[in-house]
Parts: sequence; C-alpha cells; structure tokens
Amino acid sequence: MGQHKTEEFRKVNVLMKVPALRDGSFTLAESIAILLYLVQKFKTPDHWYPADLQKRARVDEYLSWQHINIRAKGSKLFLSKVLLPLITGQPLPPEKLEFATEELNVALKQFEEKFLQDKPFIAGSEVSLADLVALVELMQPVCAGYALFEERPALAAWRRRVEEAVGKELFLEAHQEIMNVKNLTADQFAPELLENFKQQLLKQN
Repeated sequence: MGQHKTEEFRKVNVLMKVPALRDGSFTLAESIAILLYLVQKFKTPDHWYPADLQKRARVDEYLSWQHINIRAKGSKLFLSKVLLPLITGQPLPPEKLEFATEELNVALKQFEEKFLQDKPFIAGSEVSLADLVALVELMQPVCAGYALFEERPALAAWRRRVEEAVGKELFLEAHQEIMNVKNLTADQFAPELLENFKQQLLKQN
C-alpha cells in the first residue's frame, strides 16, 4: 500500500491521490471525471450516460449531489468503524459512531425521496453511472458492518436491480477487497502512510 505516494505516481497525478488515469500522454484525476471520460471515449451503451438531455441531467444531478452526501457520509462511517480503530487501536466513542450513522441515515432518506423515488433506477427505467456510483459508495458502510439495506425494502430492491444489470460475478469481483476489509492489520500499511492516515482520521473525528 502507499504506491500513490511515490514520485512515479506524481507524474500521473500531482495531488498523489487515487484514482488517476493515464491515457497515452493524457492524465486525469478524480473518479467522476475519469468515469465520464471513459464512458465517452469507448462509446459505451447509451444508458450509462444517456444522450437524452433530461436523462443525462438526472445522472449529472446525482453525481453533483453525492460528493458531500452519500459519498462523504458513507466513507465517514466506514473510516470510523474500520480504519480508525485499526490504526489507533481504540474504538470510536459510541456517541460519535451514532452521530456518523445518523448523518448517513439522513442522506439515505434524501436519496430515496429525491433521486430514487418510485423508479427502477435514478435516471428512469435503465441503469446509469449514477446508480453505479451510488451503490459503490454505499458498499463502504455495508462492508464496515452497517446493514443499511435491511430495513429499506425499496433501496434493497434497487440494489438487486443494479447488481443484476452489472452482473453479480463482476459486482462481487469489484468489491472483493473491501468485503475483506475486516481482515486488514495495521502492519499492512507503510509506517509513514499509517501515521498520515491516523492524523487525517483524528481530524475528521
């Protein structure tokens, strides 16, 4: 771990963060920008990023909203339940964990009411990048042990539809590492990376 902190990686992304893409002499950072670049370069099926103006606007709307909502709140709970205890050797105080969980619950309610509603997928009748990004982010707290789909039948049904659209085997392959996150040990991190993580996590909590 920690390859993104090398000088070689800096040539791809001067910010030294993942993900990053190099396509010939062209480099690109930020996951959403990379997804949009790839979907347009390789002319993927239209439903992933629709040509229809209003359907595409629905995808863009979700991708704009999710950064400080589902993504931020989901990753905060994941970090709080898994990485912080791993790195510091101390569990997060129960009241802070409860607060992080409630923040995610608020975002989930907004997601269902605003973006999913009674539709099969975020942009309508077909799966899109918006659904893919949403489910990937929600798998972080799920893999940290928060059963967020259990008492949300509409959300659980949406998850099944997205998994089926992607392909269950591919979905499991893509999430194999995060599903095994509880097997991580602190000695698997480079010491300087471990300290960097620790300081960042303590600031957030």
